[in-house]
Amino acid sequence: MLLKRRARMLRGLVRGWLGPRWMWKALLLFVAIAFAGQLLGIIFSKSTQPAARSIFSSPDAQGPSLGPCRPHTHIMFLKTHKTASSTVLNMLYRFGEERSLRFALPLGYQLGYPLPFNAHRVKGYRGPRVVEFHIMANHMRFHKTEVEKVMPADTFYFSIIRDPVALAESSFAYYKEVAPAFRKAKGLGDFADDPGKYYDPRARNNHYARNLLWFDFGMDNNANFSAVLARHGEAVVRQTFKLILVSEFFDQSMILLRHALCWPLDAVVSFSLNARQQKQDGAGVGALADGWSEKVRGGRSQAKAPPNLVLTEQQREKLRQWNALDWHLYQAFNRTFWREVAAFGKARMEREVALLRSRREALAGVCLRDGGKPVEAHRIRDKTIRPFQIGLVKILGYELQPGLDNGTRTACLRMIRPEIQYKDALDAKQFPQAQSLHAPPGQQSPMLASDRSFFKQDPPRTGEKGRDPGGRTGDEEPRDWDGSRLLSRNRNESVVRRKKRPTI
Repeated sequence: MLLKRRARMLRGLVRGWLGPRWMWKALLLFVAIAFAGQLLGIIFSKSTQPAARSIFSSPDAQGPSLGPCRPHTHIMFLKTHKTASSTVLNMLYRFGEERSLRFALPLGYQLGYPLPFNAHRVKGYRGPRVVEFHIMANHMRFHKTEVEKVMPADTFYFSIIRDPVALAESSFAYYKEVAPAFRKAKGLGDFADDPGKYYDPRARNNHYARNLLWFDFGMDNNANFSAVLARHGEAVVRQTFKLILVSEFFDQSMILLRHALCWPLDAVVSFSLNARQQKQDGAGVGALADGWSEKVRGGRSQAKAPPNLVLTEQQREKLRQWNALDWHLYQAFNRTFWREVAAFGKARMEREVALLRSRREALAGVCLRDGGKPVEAHRIRDKTIRPFQIGLVKILGYELQPGLDNGTRTACLRMIRPEIQYKDALDAKQFPQAQSLHAPPGQQSPMLASDRSFFKQDPPRTGEKGRDPGGRTGDEEPRDWDGSRLLSRNRNESVVRRKKRPTI
């Protein structure tokens, strides 16, 4: 009895000291709520904390002040061949895509080349000033009247040129299997010693072998050279093109272009695209087979030797004479280029070129694997960014750095995306409903007959009937030379173009 009484007294003391049970329950509930609130606060603060600033949004992306000017958004770039023009095209693609501009895209991959450009080669073109196009930049043979039907009156025209000897070296390497004049020659030196032995002006694709710049500007590349003709062609180009860049001085060209277009620095920072492997890796037959294209004959793979590009100084001079019209253009616009550099200011140009190169190095460090070194296409893990391979040379590409955040990866991908894949991506954005012209996701869109003829690949599509050399099947409606349907309103125009080609 005494023990029970003492136990009741002890429980009473404890209750009095610790308080009633309901108070403890309330306290525990309060602690639980406070803990949950703190936990949620941590999570919320992490979710709302601003992400680390991307290198593409840093102040360095803008570059030195441009003064009072407005960025040009109506741009026509004549994409000449083998002049680093693919790198310039990538800049235009990036600038336009980032700002949702409309591109004058081809139905295939070239704007009717090598025929003189016709406005109906532009996908979505419905007549002069019906649709506003901002940027035109794919391969074409220039025809000013037709271009003006597509582009607004305030369009900024520019292009790029290259030393004809260096251009001939690159052209021979790329187009040896395409141009009959090159295909017949053992090497470039052999061709340079006697071009007339191999060159037939009537043969398809032989325009790659003579005065290619002159041809791309829309003039007759087989015309006999005269000082009067050369100066007239130069004047015609000057009349239309506000700026002619020089491939050998690419960085200085980018600075002049940036100021002419009033663009931020990052818009003209680039990585070299569509570059060829200069020499094979390793030595011996094994390296040759790995380093250069193969042809399959009779079920066997045969390694093709790389094109011989070795030239003596005498042969280089012969190439200048063979490409005399191009040589005149190069000399004339090279002089103009350096006058523009002098007007810009030599010291100022050196400072801005240094900034551009520093920025390129910084972006390469962020974007590219292995320090930004170009790699062979088959070594690129992401098959969607492997550059298209042509002829007997290897076209190099890049690999993205792993672990990039989404925004940075998107910006980096734009800088390295090969020309064909980029055109397909822009086409899909600009014409999302045109499913018939697009391949399944992850594949390239089908090529027109002109593209397949040039690229030397003509894979039959499922259900497709045999084509004749002109790109037509026996039962389809009339088509133009590249396989595209002829519109009724320009069929007669097409016939006229075949009879008489405009000079520019």
